[in-house]
Amino acid sequence: VQGRGQFAIRGGILDVFPWQAAQPLRLEFFDTDIESIREFEIDSQASQRKLSRADLLLGDPVNDATVADYRRPDDLIIRIGEPAVGEADPEILILEGAQEGDGEEDFSTACFGRPLGHFEAGDFILQDALRERFFNQLEEWRQDDWMVGLVFSNRGEKERFQELLPVDLQEHPPAFLTGELMESFTVPSAKLALLSSSEIFGRYQNPVASRRSRNDRDRISVARASLDEINEADLVVHSEYGIGRYRGIEPDDEGEDQILIEFRDGAQLAVPIDQAHLVGKYVGLGGRTPELSKLGGNSWRNARRNAEQTILDYAARLLRVQAERQAVSGFAHPPDSRWMWEFENSFHFTETPDQRRAIDEAKRDMESPRPMDRLVCGDVGFGKTEVAIRAAFKAVTGGKQVAILCPTTVLAEQHCRTFRERMSDYPIRIDLLNRFRTAAESRATVQGLAAGTVDIVIGTHRLLSEDIAFKDLGLAVIDEEQRFGVKHKERFKEMFRQIDVLTLSATPIPRTLYMALMGARDMSTIDTPPPNRVPVHTSVTPYDERLIREAIQREMARGGQIFFLHNRVKSIDMIRKRLADLVPEARILVGHGQMEKDELEVVMRQFVHGEADILLATTIIETGIDIPNANTILIDRADRFGLADLYQLRGRVGRAGEKAYAILLLPRELVTQGDARKRIHAINQYTALGSGFKIAMRDLEIRGAGNLLGTKQSGQIAAVGFDLYC
Repeated sequence: VQGRGQFAIRGGILDVFPWQAAQPLRLEFFDTDIESIREFEIDSQASQRKLSRADLLLGDPVNDATVADYRRPDDLIIRIGEPAVGEADPEILILEGAQEGDGEEDFSTACFGRPLGHFEAGDFILQDALRERFFNQLEEWRQDDWMVGLVFSNRGEKERFQELLPVDLQEHPPAFLTGELMESFTVPSAKLALLSSSEIFGRYQNPVASRRSRNDRDRISVARASLDEINEADLVVHSEYGIGRYRGIEPDDEGEDQILIEFRDGAQLAVPIDQAHLVGKYVGLGGRTPELSKLGGNSWRNARRNAEQTILDYAARLLRVQAERQAVSGFAHPPDSRWMWEFENSFHFTETPDQRRAIDEAKRDMESPRPMDRLVCGDVGFGKTEVAIRAAFKAVTGGKQVAILCPTTVLAEQHCRTFRERMSDYPIRIDLLNRFRTAAESRATVQGLAAGTVDIVIGTHRLLSEDIAFKDLGLAVIDEEQRFGVKHKERFKEMFRQIDVLTLSATPIPRTLYMALMGARDMSTIDTPPPNRVPVHTSVTPYDERLIREAIQREMARGGQIFFLHNRVKSIDMIRKRLADLVPEARILVGHGQMEKDELEVVMRQFVHGEADILLATTIIETGIDIPNANTILIDRADRFGLADLYQLRGRVGRAGEKAYAILLLPRELVTQGDARKRIHAINQYTALGSGFKIAMRDLEIRGAGNLLGTKQSGQIAAVGFDLYC
């Protein structure tokens, strides 16, 4: 259970998260009788306090309910106007969780109201062109006795805004509130205005993803969540006792959860849930099934000691291979400046603990004279880009240039918008370089890189051209490294030999992941999902036009849009005609990489604005496309895609809190054959949020790591060490 409205059944235990409850509930049954009711914590899934009773709101949460049905005693209520005798209550705005503290009112809300009429959506109000007009509006409201509140998500953002206020508004400031307001609104009849900082600063806003930062709780919660990927009778590894068979989770005599593991000769071990980090799923290379370990025996201890020695020997080989890079002295970036502190405090969300850790690790690498080589692994939307943004800002404020390398033009343009938006308050020049730029624009950017007037360049393979020269490059960020070919990666090594390199990936290729696991590269993982994200329902089926029609009509019936992926430009028009015959009422657009820039941009813009029901496309949608209203994807000939590709494609849907569907279509004869069957089984198994790392691990098992040092022996040593490591 990861969100409201979900439930899960495991034997005699029912987990359910009622719509109106503050915490999810765990009900333990004996036959049809409820033996206990406990609240449990959503991150760690660990049981909390016991309850004597609980209310469950069943069915559709709206039904005949009114706002009053959802009110709680501590809600903050704003009543607008007074009801006349005999009339119903006036309009009520509920601001949840009203609290008092340090002179400010703290609240969160997801209410939408009438937006400010003086500014267009997406305006950066605090840019010079609009700032004066905005402050004049605040002054007009003040003189007309309006009640004005500005809602900020963090203290740093509020302090930055206060510094910009004119003198007269500093003497008579509006009310400063902390919390989350999705959109500004005004109520002229009540002379009330509540303004959202997301619009003031021109940034998008989602509910804050607040998480604990204590390392031990984080480790336990991540490990506990990973148990959800383990099925009954799967092989698992306990770091102290060896390989056993998973037998589920059951409460002990005190009502606390424990993990049951069966070892050789039927012996069972009960592991307390707070030691879940000691247990992981067994992943082996070569397809062999290992023997179960014997509790109390020495075989596992000896095997582990031998493996550790083998890994140390192998690590020595890798260190020799990496000696050139290690021996080179790079640039040690200076410690964080005040600008860096301000920039980090302007981030509109609260960093998750593992995101914060990745940021700190990257900054620590950059301050070292040894060139950084760090892999940041995390799902799409989990915050990898913010790690890159912080690193880029640190490099630029330290006097260095930054190159951001992307595999597609769509992703490069999205990153360009994001970087410019985040750094709009600072004198940093950010340019875009890809095949869609005009010759004059590209020439100006190339000249700016050589002269040092371009601070950050974001581009595709064009950045690897021979004519590209930097005046003082200090950081290279490679996004989705697995999308680049071998020649490109050799060019990386040539261009970025003495500078810091930060690699971002949701599903790194086996060799990259393997080098990180074996210590040849540093790695940070981001496992915490964004709020309101739900797992995608994944199904695998032989190609069936009846199913395709039903899936499209189901999504259209709820007002959604559909991706249909067909990765052959030559036959894409034929597929378009077939879809038009299957669903005549559907509006269909076609997009692929061989289209002209203007034509492709028009297609994408039309789909984003809801002017079509189906986008029939190639893999141009794999990265960079974020369309919340598209929540069904059908992938034709899924057997032709790698495991990481399938995972990335599935990530195009389920990004807005809506139930999403991914349908993998296969030729009937391939559903049960070979590596295609293994990949499809894996993508169907790993549906939980944050499964990108597990997908990469499974890809490593299916495809192998490759031969890192070019010898048969190295591959054998790696297989032995990795088997036992996992």
